[in-house]
Amino acid sequence: MISYNDLYELLRKEKFSENLQALPKNFLDEFSEYIQEKREQSNISDFFSDATTKTKKQLENSIALFKELMLRRKKKILNLVFIAAETGIMKRDYENMLSFERELFEKLVKSFEEEDKEIGKIFNGKKGEVENKNKMIIFKQNVEQFVDMFGNVVGPFMAGELANLDAAVCEILVSSGKASFVDEAVK
Repeated sequence: MISYNDLYELLRKEKFSENLQALPKNFLDEFSEYIQEKREQSNISDFFSDATTKTKKQLENSIALFKELMLRRKKKILNLVFIAAETGIMKRDYENMLSFERELFEKLVKSFEEEDKEIGKIFNGKKGEVENKNKMIIFKQNVEQFVDMFGNVVGPFMAGELANLDAAVCEILVSSGKASFVDEAVK
């Protein structure tokens, strides 16, 4: 099982090394057991004894060390993501990552790659397929004011009047027979 000194040493190595450090294979399980044991010791012992005070302080410090260790590892992983996104090389320190860190790394690299593709489309003159969310309709009958999907007050409209409205609102008006799509009305 991991000890306070082991945790301190792991943080020290992580702090003073540029590379992501290897952690023991069952690090998270061992740390969880360690914390659970310290919690039990701090609850069982005499509240005012020196041993209880020391155990509680060690528990607090252990949690703080763990949080700092994870924060430093996250920073290094983000750095690796930037390197991987720019160079395409992803293997450096990969074997030293915990399983959830690998998943995070892969998701972030994938997100960066997708963003790079979007930027590439813009540079190539394909400004992302902007979907036209509005449609043009012509009203068949008078329609009083109403509130659209976004909470905006729309209308009133008179029969024969044209309107460029949100596609979802247009679908409702057309399906209720109060309007028709302009491209259909021309036919």
